[in-house]
Amino acid sequence: MKNRTIGAMLLSALASHAMASDITVISFGGTSKDVQTEAFYAPFEKATGNKVLAGEYNGEMGKIKAMVDTQSVTWDVVQVEGPELLRGCEEGLFEQLDGAKIGTPADFVPGTLSECGAGLLVWSMAMAYNGDKLKSAPTGWADFWDTRKYPGKRGLRKGAKYTLEIALMADGVPYADLYKVLSTQQGVDRAFHKLDEVKQNIQWWESGAQPMQFLASGDVVMSTAFNGRVFAAQQEGANMQIVWNGSIYAIDSWAIPKGSKNKAVAEQFIAYSLRPENQKLHTERLAYGSTNLNTVSHLDPALAARLNTAPDNLAQAVPIDNGFWVEHGEELEQRFNAWVAK
Repeated sequence: MKNRTIGAMLLSALASHAMASDITVISFGGTSKDVQTEAFYAPFEKATGNKVLAGEYNGEMGKIKAMVDTQSVTWDVVQVEGPELLRGCEEGLFEQLDGAKIGTPADFVPGTLSECGAGLLVWSMAMAYNGDKLKSAPTGWADFWDTRKYPGKRGLRKGAKYTLEIALMADGVPYADLYKVLSTQQGVDRAFHKLDEVKQNIQWWESGAQPMQFLASGDVVMSTAFNGRVFAAQQEGANMQIVWNGSIYAIDSWAIPKGSKNKAVAEQFIAYSLRPENQKLHTERLAYGSTNLNTVSHLDPALAARLNTAPDNLAQAVPIDNGFWVEHGEELEQRFNAWVAK
């Protein structure tokens, strides 16, 4: 009887191991990949026996399209930004997700769960300044435009996205009406006219590290910046401050390329990574807000208050309209590039 029991246990273990799958998870690399390995990949392997093969890319949708079109999909989960998720879903590049397997919508930041994606993190584009160099703190985009009170250069991302929204907010457009106004020719003209006012005072940035460098050196008095970059500078001892009023937030999501042979395990991984206890380390290390609203109870209150997803901070923010940028992005970027070149 004892031998039969041992045999049954061995068969069960072998069957469990045979059911385990290797899944390939692709993210944007760098520090975030290291943190994801510690927070998601390694614990998931230990909990399920499914090995995670971690890779990285630069967001090139062409790679995903080529795999789907040739039915040679080797990626099972991929991190994508909002516009790429929306466009890829419309073009049939991603699997539809079973939301019930991922979680309950009420537990997440609005917009986290969609037809083809599940939000991994919330990041923000916000105003930052060097607290050692400004006597009075700016409180919003109107101050960004006030070159008399705050003489000096301003840092802005070299692109239409975020920049046009910021210009309209500086011009007094209510947050709720932002994309309604920007959807009109008059609204676009208004944004560029507002940018004309500070064009000679703008120092453009193109990589995420540049705003902190510009602020540290005093090249600019304030700048737009990714909130995680500001947090990292603060952790290194720099007196960088952030203004949440009028910040713009977006969600990066996990998606499953159409034709993945491991969809069930991929969905299991996505659900696992969004659990608050797994989001905790990810949030602590990167300082991008968790999409799971229950993560906050696992965090040090002092840290939670500094995140873009803290209720007081999120209440002052604007969610980016991915649909707007999918529809109008190309034409607005062309106009923006022409305006910069003048």
